Parts: sequence; structure tokens; C-alpha cells
Amino acid sequence: MPQKSRTAWQDRIPGGRDGRRLLAVSLVDKTGSGLWAGTAALYFTYVAGLSVAQVGLLLAISAGVGIAGAPLAGRLADRFLVTHVLVVTQLLRGAGSAALLLTDDFALLVVFAAATSLGDRATSVLTKLFAARVSGPHRVRFQAVNRTVVNIGFAVGGLAAAGALAIGSTTAYQALVVGNALSSLLAAAIVTRCTEPARPSVAVAGPDPGTSAAGPRSTPWRDRTYLLYTATEAVLFLDDVIFSVGLPLWIVHATDAPHGLAPLLLVLNNVLVVAFQVPMARLAPTTRAARRLLLPLAGAFVVGTVALAASASASAGTWTAVAALIVAATALTCAEMLHATLSWELSVVLAADDAQGAYLGVHGLAVSVQRSAGPLVVSAVIAAGPLGWLGLGAVLTATALAQHRLTRDHLPRPTLSVPPVTVSEQ
Repeated sequence: MPQKSRTAWQDRIPGGRDGRRLLAVSLVDKTGSGLWAGTAALYFTYVAGLSVAQVGLLLAISAGVGIAGAPLAGRLADRFLVTHVLVVTQLLRGAGSAALLLTDDFALLVVFAAATSLGDRATSVLTKLFAARVSGPHRVRFQAVNRTVVNIGFAVGGLAAAGALAIGSTTAYQALVVGNALSSLLAAAIVTRCTEPARPSVAVAGPDPGTSAAGPRSTPWRDRTYLLYTATEAVLFLDDVIFSVGLPLWIVHATDAPHGLAPLLLVLNNVLVVAFQVPMARLAPTTRAARRLLLPLAGAFVVGTVALAASASASAGTWTAVAALIVAATALTCAEMLHATLSWELSVVLAADDAQGAYLGVHGLAVSVQRSAGPLVVSAVIAAGPLGWLGLGAVLTATALAQHRLTRDHLPRPTLSVPPVTVSEQ
């Protein structure tokens, strides 16, 4: 009986053994990220002794360098085994993180942080590519399970980081850096046990149909539709920075809500994602169903941004502000889950089969650009007050509708893209 239960549980995760191992990679990886994400600025301030201006410059430079990681990883994945490249990028992240312990020199810290950021963005694209190939037509469900695991990892890492911050010693901060570095090394070790996933097959014209193409023939840089799609994605990914930067700053500077509400809303976000991301994947059983989620996504953006504006209205007291912020956090979490579901599917099916890595690398630029420019956009919105949130909501809604129109005639005719059975690249 226990064996049957275990088998049934395993069957619910697409990708078989390698899919389960990839989930283990995500759990380990994001636990380390949770240790570091919320404490990086504090480490550079209190341990490395940098000024506020230096910390801001370091984070900006490292994020800028990280932008190159996505397209670079995509190109390499089309030429080498994706598992091998993924191991290298995880080792780069681990080495970059550990090297931060060796110096308090600003220039060297910038180099090490930039290397870590480059590896981080590259790893993200490679993990997505690996997952798409392993899970095949069940990738939407796998993505939902993976996001649930990711949020669990972040929550575990965040709780451990909170404990270290309560201690507040140099040793505690250094332990967080070590934990983040070790998580990358452990993730790399798990990847070495994974089987290289099959690449999409490529039909080859010529006298010998049994001969595969020498290499990728398509390029995302000449694919106007994919470039426009990626540009709209950079806007829609702002939901992430709204939560991480916008909500806390808005609560502190513009509302009467207690400051302690900010971390509680982040907890609410994690709980909702863990509880509903997998069930929400059922809303997108096909590619075209995933595209239709852009319409409720637009609605969720409207509700979220209007609620944020209402939380700071002149007539809003403390409890009215708290209620409005809870509504905003819930709506924006729904937007996050909807966008994660449809973005995963559309970014894969719109990519050319013979250059899937390069295409997903370009798509990864959307996240990188949002991480660099997003805080500036949200800061400007907060400075503009309630009208700023209404304006941002209008932009997000218009972008979702524009993406819905853009992708209408460019999706594959089958309901879910399945690699054609022709000549394998393997």
C-alpha cells in the first residue's frame, strides 16, 4: 500500500525522475536565495562597511551585468549539453557568493557580485529550458508545481535569514553567505545526476533525411513577434517589483497602515502561491487557454492598483487602509500566478524549435530588465501618489491586452505544442 501511494505521488509530477530531481534543485537553490535576497544590502553595509551610495551602485552594476546572463546561457544551451552548462552556472554562483567573504574592497565586491548575478540569470534560463524539455506537453503543470516548491524554498530561507538577523552578528551574516554558496554547490551536484533531456526534433531538407542540421538556423533577434512579446513581458513582470519594493515603501510613506503589515503581506503572497498555483494550472490545459488568461490578468492588475490607490485616500483610516492593502496584495498575487502560468507556456511555444535556448535566453531579458529598471519605475509611481498607481494599472492592463492581440495569430495550431517526430538533434 505505501508503495502504491508513493508511485501515485510520483506520477503527479511531470518529467519522471529528472522532473523530481529538478524540483529538488529548485528547493535547494531558492532556499539559498531566500537566505541572501533580503540580507544582501545589510551584509554589504554592516559587514563589508560600504556606504549607502556604494551599496546602491554595487547592486545596480551587478544587476546590469546579470542582464547578459540570459541570452548568453540560451546560446550556450543550443551548442552544449544543457545539464553541463547548468552545472557551470551553478558553480559560478557558488564561487561568486563565497568570494564575497574574502574581501571588503569595493571593486572586488562589485566583480564578485556581478559574477554571481551573471550566473543567477543564466541559471534561471537554463532551468526553464531543462524543465520545458523534461516535462514536454505537461510543462504548465510542472511549472505550477515548481513555483510552489520555489515559494517554499524562499519561505524557509527567509525564516532562517530572519533568525540570523535577530542575532545581528558578523558571524551570523557570514553564515548566510556560506549557506547561499553551499546551496548552489548542492544544486550543481543534483544536476549532475540528471539525464540530458531530449531537444526538440528538427526536420531536415536534403538528399539524406537522416542527417540532422549542423546547428540552430533561427535567431530570436530577427523574430519581430518574439522581440515584441519579450518587450511586453518586461512590463508585465513588474508585478514582482511591486511586491518586493512598491508595497513596503507605499505602506511606510503613504498610508496609515502599521509598518508591520508589509512582511505579513509577503507571507500572504507565499501562502497563496503555495496553495493555488498548482490548481490554477488547470485553467491552461492548452496553449490557447493559456493565452486567454491574459484577460483575467488585466482585470487583476486593475483591482490591485485601484486598491493601492484607495489605501492612501484622504478618507481612508487605518483599518480601511489595511483592508485595501490586503485586497491589493491578493489581487496582485493572482496576477503573479496567472502571468507565471501563461508566460511559461507562451515563451516556449513561440520559440523556434531549432534555437529554443536562444529564444528563451532573449525572453529571460524581460526579467533582467525588470529587475534593473523596475525599482526606478515603482519609485516614480510612489512619488506620484494614488494617481501613479492608477496610471501604472492602466499601462499594465493595456500591455496585457496588447500581448493578447500580438500572440493571437502566432500560436501553433495544435492545442499544446508537442515536438514533431522527425530528425532528432541528439
